[in-house]
Amino acid sequence: MLVVLSVSQFIEQINGIIAGEFVVEGEVSQYKVSQGKWIFFDLKDERAVVNCFATVFSLNTPLEDGMKIKVIGYPKIYERSGRFSLTVQKVELVGDGSLKKAYLLLKKKLEEEGLFNKERKRQLIELPSKIGVIASRDSAAFGDFVRILNNRWKGVEIDICNVAVQGEKAVTEICEAFNFFNTQETGCEIIVLIRGGGSLEDLAAFNDEATVRAVYGSKIPVVCGVGHERDESLCDFAADVRASTPSNAAEIVVPDKADFITTLDFSLGRIYSSLENKIIKERRRIEQFWHAISSILESPLQKCYNLLAEFERLPNLLQSQLSIYRVFVQSASVLFKNIDPKNVLQRGYSLARDGAGKIIRRASQLDVNEEFVVEFYEGQVIARTIEKEVKKSNQNQLL
Repeated sequence: MLVVLSVSQFIEQINGIIAGEFVVEGEVSQYKVSQGKWIFFDLKDERAVVNCFATVFSLNTPLEDGMKIKVIGYPKIYERSGRFSLTVQKVELVGDGSLKKAYLLLKKKLEEEGLFNKERKRQLIELPSKIGVIASRDSAAFGDFVRILNNRWKGVEIDICNVAVQGEKAVTEICEAFNFFNTQETGCEIIVLIRGGGSLEDLAAFNDEATVRAVYGSKIPVVCGVGHERDESLCDFAADVRASTPSNAAEIVVPDKADFITTLDFSLGRIYSSLENKIIKERRRIEQFWHAISSILESPLQKCYNLLAEFERLPNLLQSQLSIYRVFVQSASVLFKNIDPKNVLQRGYSLARDGAGKIIRRASQLDVNEEFVVEFYEGQVIARTIEKEVKKSNQNQLL
């Protein structure tokens, strides 16, 4: 005799029977997002449909109707609705068509967020002493990178984070490598992300949202050299500099030593020529200035020297006349010194000026209670007229 079960008991037993993880492949339809966090869609083939449920946070790739995918999840009948559904834990894209759609959807989303803006791209240091490389150590791409780097500029230190560049672990390991270079004191001045070419499926890790955000969020400038020249990963758009290949990445991060030396020699030659021209120009300017000064001073000085020489060659009869001239010259020199305002002030005299700076020669130039400046040999004072005495017609008048 069959056991009578309640509805809840029945569903509980069924869920127990179907419990387990399954991988199901099909085409997405009726895709929708509720409240910004719950995802509902149908997974179908030619003969059947299964309802799927997931959270926004559990999906690692954007979806839309028509995409072919594999989902990993567990089936369940919900007690309240009695509805059978597959709770999705992970999604994998199937076929180039789905991969291309996911690529374009994510590219549009990240582009709108500003992750690809050219304004935020940073300049690379011209001669880095240490480079961080995120790559598969055993890959041909890494071997080409190191070979070309050493051919162009030997001595650059390379710190490599060996990661999977394809498969389930790739995204996690690449993101952890970026986190390592950005949180540890490695001294790396550039991070280079490289991988050889491949299909869109092979390059899936470099079109994953988590990887692209890791590139964008790097504090250290990033060069991305993924795939062949025709390949364009989303990491290329987020990086500061895109290299067409891993080999091209090596050409970007260091200059060719021979070309660098040639350019340096040329630059130094230009600097030397420029300085030499400036020195020649300044020397000519100084010579012209000195010639102009000499032409002004030389004539009167030379005349004096010539006159003295002629006097010295005169007979003794003219000796007395020469003495007179010498006395005259000496007297003139003393006179010039005596009439120098500073020398006069040094002997105890002072100089008075009114508010406009004009020299006061007569008491009549001042009014009572008017301020004026008295200048001494050292310093000056501001004085005020209390009273004044003006000489007029040989009579003193006291005001």
